[in-house]
Amino acid sequence: MQLPFVVADIGLNHNGNIQLAKKLIDMAVDCGCDAVKFQKRTINHVYTKEFLNSPRKSPWGKTQRDQKEGLELSEKSYNDINDYCKQKGIIWFASAWDLESLQFLRKYNLPYNKIASPMLTNRDFVSTVAGASRHTFISTGMSTMPEINDVVSIFKRSGTPFTLMHCVSVYPCKDSITNIKMVSTLKKKFDCDVGYSGHEVGILPSVLAVVYGAEVIERHITLDRSMYGSDQSSSLEKRGLEMLVRDCKDVEKMLGTGEKTMLPDELANARKLRYWQAAWA
Repeated sequence: MQLPFVVADIGLNHNGNIQLAKKLIDMAVDCGCDAVKFQKRTINHVYTKEFLNSPRKSPWGKTQRDQKEGLELSEKSYNDINDYCKQKGIIWFASAWDLESLQFLRKYNLPYNKIASPMLTNRDFVSTVAGASRHTFISTGMSTMPEINDVVSIFKRSGTPFTLMHCVSVYPCKDSITNIKMVSTLKKKFDCDVGYSGHEVGILPSVLAVVYGAEVIERHITLDRSMYGSDQSSSLEKRGLEMLVRDCKDVEKMLGTGEKTMLPDELANARKLRYWQAAWA
């Protein structure tokens, strides 16, 4: 596999529709992504009753509960996703936002776990994920270095492999605040694999993250940025995703070895253009 490992984060951009989810999987496959990721929540565990009963107008109703439940996929839909990804030859996994969702996902024997930025400070959740001994991508948005250090310590004690994902939790995120040098800072401080989970509109920060050592790139994807949903505007449409995968995968080749050499094509040009030089090595 050619690094970086590119994850197309479908998240909740399927809007609770399995057919839309499959179209997003198709898009990720067509663009050359290595994996797709979803989000799984148990609504009554993640949110309070008061919050769920509060007003929010959405395509599913007039309350927060209507909206949150409308965005969740059913068990049958996850079974379909599991089968469809196998058929398409692409890895899938999901970020669980509570212990019940984490347990639900285990039956699919997924190769990766994901700790979303909001869950990083939930010690019980983090410890349970670390205890699963499955490679885990850990997003670090909204977190301090001491908080990140606590999570790294838990994972290192457990012996569970992990990748720290530099992340700025602003949606969409301006390029000017992506702070891409944090990729190398995390790599140096924690001596671990590091990636980048971006929420910007374009692709340049993701490409720069690879230059600074990111081995994993995760980006939200959408069929149309104008669709309903809080993540749609910070997601990549198909053309953007195609360019992201192409450019990120080409970074290592473009950086080269750092050694000065005379390429055969250069030598041929030198023979033509340095006409005054009589002899050639």
